Amino acid sequence: MAFPDWQYRSAVPGVSWPAIPGQEAAPLLALQFQLERTQWLPPARLLELQFRQLEVLMRHAHDTVPYYRERWRGLYDPGAPLTPECFAQVPFLTRSDLRAHFEALKSTATPAAHGAVAESRTSGSIGSPVRVLKTALNELWWQAFTLRDHRWHRRDLGGKLAAIRQAVEDGESEGWGPATDGVLVTGPCATLHIRSDVDTQLAWLERHRPHYLLSYPSNVAELARRSVARGVSLLGLNEVRTIGEVLTGETRELCRQAWGAPVTDMYSSDEAGYHALQCPEREHYHVQSENVLLEVLDDRDRPCPPGATGRVVVTALHNFATPLVRYEIGDYAEAGAPCPCGRGLPVLRRIVGRVRNMLMAADGKRYWPTFGSAGLAALAPILQQQLVQKSFDTIEARLVTTRPLTSDEEERLRGHILSRLPVPFEIRISYCDSIPRSAGGKFEDFVSEVA
Repeated sequence: MAFPDWQYRSAVPGVSWPAIPGQEAAPLLALQFQLERTQWLPPARLLELQFRQLEVLMRHAHDTVPYYRERWRGLYDPGAPLTPECFAQVPFLTRSDLRAHFEALKSTATPAAHGAVAESRTSGSIGSPVRVLKTALNELWWQAFTLRDHRWHRRDLGGKLAAIRQAVEDGESEGWGPATDGVLVTGPCATLHIRSDVDTQLAWLERHRPHYLLSYPSNVAELARRSVARGVSLLGLNEVRTIGEVLTGETRELCRQAWGAPVTDMYSSDEAGYHALQCPEREHYHVQSENVLLEVLDDRDRPCPPGATGRVVVTALHNFATPLVRYEIGDYAEAGAPCPCGRGLPVLRRIVGRVRNMLMAADGKRYWPTFGSAGLAALAPILQQQLVQKSFDTIEARLVTTRPLTSDEEERLRGHILSRLPVPFEIRISYCDSIPRSAGGKFEDFVSEVA
């Protein structure tokens, strides 16, 4: 794949082309040079290189992290070669472990060359927040994979980016952000906090006329529905980029219908950085193997074959401040077959959701419910909905509507919901003025409160 025709920034006065990058930009460009090559390596070679890095990480974790030194006693020998079979015996690190043992999971000797150490805290959108320490090196990797994503999807960086999300203030800047600002010349970026209502957001987008839109899938879906209802086309929008939530095929279709724009999704976490990026030629995802060793495991802790769904376990290969080794992040994903594009990076066919987005039946079985927002909206004037499993036999349907539903509409709605469930439930309907987003700005259309 050829590099896009981007304009690079030069740090040397009098030299415009070819650009000579500054000291801060040079490592980022050097990583791009390597990432261009590693993506095409065979899977076996990628795994070999991952284990080369993993050996260094695990020796560091054993020697400098009190939690691992105690937990791995008798299970891990830092003096012996690390094989996949040995690694599979390493116990998992859960979110509860990370919350309860944050201090003991800190390294006592983070390498100085990794840069400044700072604490990162998740929003707690799926429960209590967790904390990790990260270094400047982790931020460098984040920027490197952001640039890879831009390059894969051949974005015109001279265009305007609009971002509607949680961690921004309303305003406008000259560049697209830290990943590009010191390396490339870009167009401007307009930002709007997710607290704004959808009509305000749509008017803001009409005013800014962006070439690219970045937001959460649920917010993008609401914007697309409102655009269709009002006949707003957002001319010039080349692509929608989504983060932070599960992206559905319905949302992709809504964006095509409303704006004629494709959707590109990214799978990441605050704790471990980028996990997977959408393939530039398909709608599935490529694991970012240079950053994480990602496992998709079944209920017996065995790797899932292509087409099977399992829980996601990640090892962050470059965090030496709070090493995350075999970290159960709380997500489920479907493993995929090798990609026809030729990249050796492992494939995730889809990101399924969080544990709390699974319906639990009384017999202990779990299911992934799908209700279809379009199907619900066709039954009644519903603006927003959230289904909450309250018990083994009760689901609360929280609705924001243009008016109270008639008894016939409520019964049709109950019938539609029940037709999508594997076992019978009592459907209780409640009306709300609004359904708030989580502390992290995210929205879940199904949540189970059953432990």
